[in-house]
Amino acid sequence: MAKTILIVDDKLSVQIFLKELLSEQGFRVVTADNGRDALFVARHEKPDLILLDIMMPHMDGYQFIQVYRQESNTPIILLTACLEEDDKVLGLGLGADDYITKPFGLRELIARTQAVLRRAAQPSSLPDIVRAADIALDHSAYRVTVNGREVKLTPSEFRLLDVLMSAPGRVFSRSDLLALLQGDSYEGEERTVDVHIRNLRSKIEPDASKPHYIETVFGVGYRFRSEE
Repeated sequence: MAKTILIVDDKLSVQIFLKELLSEQGFRVVTADNGRDALFVARHEKPDLILLDIMMPHMDGYQFIQVYRQESNTPIILLTACLEEDDKVLGLGLGADDYITKPFGLRELIARTQAVLRRAAQPSSLPDIVRAADIALDHSAYRVTVNGREVKLTPSEFRLLDVLMSAPGRVFSRSDLLALLQGDSYEGEERTVDVHIRNLRSKIEPDASKPHYIETVFGVGYRFRSEE
């Protein structure tokens, strides 16, 4: 069955262009003009991925994410004309999985779309449940619990935690984690990893300012605390 992608942009020309491009790649595409209408469409169409503009009337992209993340962990890629680093960090901090800066190349868009969908998919070769310290990560149920308390993670956060928990004590560089998240078909920004780690800590750590599970190895990257 074809994956469904929701395009949210207030410019009709952008909607038409992206719909034609993604339809040619075999995706089913639905559209919305603003965040408010996108909530209605997303709730009824259950998309596999959302391509989301930021600056829109009625409800902008940031507001959409804040509301929608309370309901779903569907992957979201921001389509942003904003060049300020703080704008990108804000979007990731609210729960977006990735961003593409306008204008973007067609191959870049397809590559990022496929990469996000791949990491949101369930790999069949992994064990159902991975445990480390007080955390249990259930692949089959797409569920994470910390001391028995369920926490909701975005696909990127889930993938990062999965990778780190799979090898407690092993240090992963930012570039390693970026490649695991996005693949090597294009170059991303390592800052993206830092933002996802910060979001992840805020959800699983007893005190995010003093991480217990995910340790920073300064100048290198991150590791999950070893029991040894």
